[in-house]
Amino acid sequence: MVGAVDRCIVAANRWAMVVALGTMAVLVFVAVMLRYLTNEALVWGEELSRYIMVWLAFLGIGPVLRVGGHVAVDSLVAGLSPSLQRVMRLVVVLLVAGASLWLLLAGWDYVARSWFQTTPVLRVPFAVVALAAPVGFALTLWHLAMMAAGFVAEGTFEHSDDLSPEQAPMS
Repeated sequence: MVGAVDRCIVAANRWAMVVALGTMAVLVFVAVMLRYLTNEALVWGEELSRYIMVWLAFLGIGPVLRVGGHVAVDSLVAGLSPSLQRVMRLVVVLLVAGASLWLLLAGWDYVARSWFQTTPVLRVPFAVVALAAPVGFALTLWHLAMMAAGFVAEGTFEHSDDLSPEQAPMS
């Protein structure tokens, strides 16, 4: 049952990221083309694409965590005995969980306080943008829970062909 729920959450998270990136790419392309071809501006396009980028960043934290794509310094852990390595990885998981939970709650508080602020051009409540933080960190907690056992026990991450840090372009 947990596996089925996890697959649904991963798929929804992935599709939300794909839709966000695709929408942002189309908006920026159209805005640039309009600017250069017609000398007209898509005034709301820049603002919307910026807010989509915020959502994309928060939606991406958890999936990237699952595959070990975040920056990590593991030289200290590598020199420890296997049992101490597991303890250190458990400490890391607990710290990430604690920070994610705190950021989820702080984000939710920020959402509650920003319902009456509106964005400059689109005039939507800024809470719609701020909601990216609690949603992103709730998803991060889920992804962390799903990968924590393998990480703590073996130091392994999940494999994903489309999120593999080894296949990321280096620039």
